[in-house]
Amino acid sequence: MAQKTSGLIQRCRFLLLMILFLPRVMTSSVLSVNGKTDNYILDTEPGLQESLKCAVQNHTRDEELLWYREDGRVDLKSGNKINSSSVCVSGISENDNGITFTCKLQRNQSVSISVVLNVTFPPLLSGNDFQTAEEGSDVKLVCNVKSNPQAQMMWYRNSGVLNLENHHRIQQTSEYLQLSITKVKKSDNGTYSCIANSLIETKTKDFHLIVKDKASTVPIEPIIAACVVVFLTLVFGLFARRKRIMKLCRKDQGPQCRTAL
Repeated sequence: MAQKTSGLIQRCRFLLLMILFLPRVMTSSVLSVNGKTDNYILDTEPGLQESLKCAVQNHTRDEELLWYREDGRVDLKSGNKINSSSVCVSGISENDNGITFTCKLQRNQSVSISVVLNVTFPPLLSGNDFQTAEEGSDVKLVCNVKSNPQAQMMWYRNSGVLNLENHHRIQQTSEYLQLSITKVKKSDNGTYSCIANSLIETKTKDFHLIVKDKASTVPIEPIIAACVVVFLTLVFGLFARRKRIMKLCRKDQGPQCRTAL
């Protein structure tokens, strides 16, 4: 009886070891990109070309690989899929910053490795260079910025640091620096410089603000009211003197009628 119990225990141990070892066998394949087995960030610059090589390690059979750029699948040639696969990222630009490339095992897509592009570039500034506004109106100067690493932003005016007044307000995000001027004055005329300072380079963009005199506006409502009053006065005047006008007309027509006879 003791021998049977011992044999049963040994069998249970063997089955347990098989169960524990089975997932390891199924998921033993490991992916690497450019020799790295963990997700990583690839530092690069605009205009460069980067090659990403994905390889299967510890595989016991041929494995097909898949490449994805963000959520879109990359079209691979037939000879560039089995056990090893490479993609070439050419003409890298600022727009490629933050793009993720992922290599997956076709048989089990939970086995994957990703590479994120970190494209470093100096600040790129844009915006409306010239603005004309009437005195008393509201103005917004928006300096759009694109930079990696993120740049430190500030406003200058006429080559000096901008002194903020009560009607000035600055708003900044990672994408723009905005200067709002409420009820703009003639003294707000001038050149406003948007300065972006990054670890790579400092860039400047000028914004020219021209404040015009407030246009004199003729009040329309009083003019319309005056015209209505004049018209009504004429109408009432003609109506009040209609009898006299009719008599004059009859006198003028009398002799003409007698002459005609």
